[in-house]
Amino acid sequence: MQANFQGKKLVAVAGLGRLGSQVARTLYQLGHDVLAIDQNEQLVQDLTGEVTHPVRGDATNENVLRELGIHNYDVAIVAIGTNVQANIMVSVLFKTIGIPYIVSRANNELHANTLERIGCNKIIQPEAESGRRLAHMLFTPEAQEYMELTSAFGISRIRVPDRFVNMTLKESGFTGVRDKYGVAVLALKRGDDITLSPDGDDRLATGDVMVVVGRDELVGRISAT
Repeated sequence: MQANFQGKKLVAVAGLGRLGSQVARTLYQLGHDVLAIDQNEQLVQDLTGEVTHPVRGDATNENVLRELGIHNYDVAIVAIGTNVQANIMVSVLFKTIGIPYIVSRANNELHANTLERIGCNKIIQPEAESGRRLAHMLFTPEAQEYMELTSAFGISRIRVPDRFVNMTLKESGFTGVRDKYGVAVLALKRGDDITLSPDGDDRLATGDVMVVVGRDELVGRISAT
């Protein structure tokens, strides 16, 4: 079973460390309704205005989840990394509540096997996967797409077309899902330098490479138009 990200979805993200915060922000930029929950008040405040519902709460408490209306959500992402017990407990609760598609983070193979037995639909191991894939995508010229999230939605590596050279990201139409191309720019690579979450005022140059996330049809428009 794969998550269908066609159209606007209700997505819950539990755990707002670096991974969870980035996923929450990106999905919100792509037009989804995002509930982001963590017990750390500062992490929650940092997402104010960047997700639909930033909430300070205990995701291991079933009553808290039900009060937030989690049963109405289409996708749940468990991004809790350091507390394995909490990670597993939240995954079990999301499954029990009946969320159709659950993505959970694992720290090692044993953890991943446990999450698989629980019934999580997709299990990610960022330390093992993301670093390797990001390095492959950024430093292997022929790699155009490094991560397929669904059959029509993924993260791609795109060399900046000549028509955008000397323009800012904002001028080019790359500041968010509501702009011309409807994709989010995760990183900008210039030579050996990589800028994560580039600003809309960053100016593009010949040879720059953008890492973008969005539906394949929208990503394809960047090179086609």
